[in-house]
Amino acid sequence: MATHVSESSTRAETYRKPFAAGWTLFAACLMIFGGAMAVLQGIGAIVNNTRYVVTGSYVFSFNVTGWGWLHLCLGLLIFLAGCALFTGAVWARVIGVIAAGLGMIANFLWLPYYPFWAIVLIAIDGFVIWALTAGTHRQAVEG
Repeated sequence: MATHVSESSTRAETYRKPFAAGWTLFAACLMIFGGAMAVLQGIGAIVNNTRYVVTGSYVFSFNVTGWGWLHLCLGLLIFLAGCALFTGAVWARVIGVIAAGLGMIANFLWLPYYPFWAIVLIAIDGFVIWALTAGTHRQAVEG
């Protein structure tokens, strides 16, 4: 008895690859970029804490050197999670969403020190979260 393999099932299997694709790759690139920028932001705050000037009067006030260490560690986590996303692993997506969420919170609290750059990184982290949670599976169109 011969087994019949339909064309649509073989076409659907060609979409299953061990590497990430589409928005996930773009999110990985954004995470690598954003993580590297957060690392540089952290190093800048650690080396020269008088570089950043608090703009305005805010309810919260933090030590710039402490924030530098936080941004350095968080930037490394975001960078490494972005590199791990190239494997397409689910755990890398989960770590990516968590790291981007923490990055959003940290950059929101960083607003008094460097407002424009903090807003840019908040937007990047928001897009990364959307791209990682939007889904990766595409169905083949029958035609």
